[in-house]
Amino acid sequence: MSDTTGSRAEGPLFDRRADKADLAALSDTTTRIRRAVEGVIEGKRDVVRLAITVMLAEGHLLIEDVPGVGKTMLAKALARSVDCSVRRVQFTPDLLPSDITGVSIYNQERRDFEFKPGAIFANIVVGDEINRASPKTQSALLECMEEHQVTAGGVRYPREEPFFVLATQNPIEMEGTYPLPEAQLDRFFFKLTVGFPSEEQLMTIADRTTGRHLAEVGTVADRTTVLRMIELARELPIAKQVMSYAVQLTIRTHPDRDESPDTTRRFVRYGASPRGLQALVLGAKIRALLEGRFNVAYDDVRAAALPALRHRIILNFEADAEGVTTDRVILDVLSATRTS
Repeated sequence: MSDTTGSRAEGPLFDRRADKADLAALSDTTTRIRRAVEGVIEGKRDVVRLAITVMLAEGHLLIEDVPGVGKTMLAKALARSVDCSVRRVQFTPDLLPSDITGVSIYNQERRDFEFKPGAIFANIVVGDEINRASPKTQSALLECMEEHQVTAGGVRYPREEPFFVLATQNPIEMEGTYPLPEAQLDRFFFKLTVGFPSEEQLMTIADRTTGRHLAEVGTVADRTTVLRMIELARELPIAKQVMSYAVQLTIRTHPDRDESPDTTRRFVRYGASPRGLQALVLGAKIRALLEGRFNVAYDDVRAAALPALRHRIILNFEADAEGVTTDRVILDVLSATRTS
């Protein structure tokens, strides 16, 4: 296979500006996706909504929580709701990088090397328990997630759009896990926690999963529709003062800034990267669209702050000793940052 220089389309998929009809179509499609996923995921409406946001942002999603709370089921349900190619990878300590990216094998009949694509070659890749694989295997995802391509044997193989990695992981304190490197964490658009269900939700879950007929997710959107929704999300303008607010939130996660709150200066080692700001802004845009608005509000930025920044802030040893989390740092930053 010849070398390919790019993986994304050069121009817009649809050569026209967005209008109210596009907004209505996006709202209708996302509502149907949400309802399809909620048909098998009980009581996690906010989590489902944020997962859809990541898909429309053309980003990647990391879901962290203890085993058994529905992380993998959420990932698989969202993948099945759109008519795209889907592959699931069970990450284990013996998984090799070539199992993810692919490998070149010598073909005796052709007397040449032939590339065998790995599990990453799908529109939606569900990575189950990603932090159970070795750091070397985890790092095999870096190029795929950032540049939407795979390089093997000096040849670049582009990924078909859309490309969306939806990974789950168990808390790093659990046995048999390897912490994801900071560079890879930064490539996840949002990091979500599912949370343990309530008593009422547990009743519904037990009823759905132990009965004779199990709930299934139907396909409600095709690949072209998903690509159009991704493009529409990026067309939405954002006011200068709202953009400035997002910038201030990002800056105040850094301990060396005078305007940072005491919590940041005391407990943070490194603040959020520019990718955190990008996730804040694009996440706010998509939230506005999902609510039927063509304008981005301060509340949209605030709603995106926790999932966009919690995995991009590195705490120091004092924070670990005091039991301080990145969520607490972000909430203090939100309290200390005023809107203009």
